[in-house]
Amino acid sequence: MQISAMWNHQIDANLIFKILENTQGEIDQTIEHLTVFETWKLQSNNIKKYEQKKQEFIEKRCCNHQINLFCIFTVEKKLLSGTSIENAIIFTVNNGLPFVKK
Repeated sequence: MQISAMWNHQIDANLIFKILENTQGEIDQTIEHLTVFETWKLQSNNIKKYEQKKQEFIEKRCCNHQINLFCIFTVEKKLLSGTSIENAIIFTVNNGLPFVKK
């Protein structure tokens, strides 16, 4: 919740959770990863990449758009192996996301 408050609650809690999980709870690394991801996300061509693949994600039951974008980011930056859709499936379907929208 501290990280979410730092970002004025503008970042999806599931995204923060997944990054915290990947950084083994290291707050500074999590903030750094979020900053790099948010900068990457603001580039218009990256949102367009996701818009082109959005239906594929949804068909695989990956409906959290922030997680899906993050998976595209991690594969593009070679932070995770596999495809972005495979990683989104692991994050959302296999492992589950702990937070739901109000």
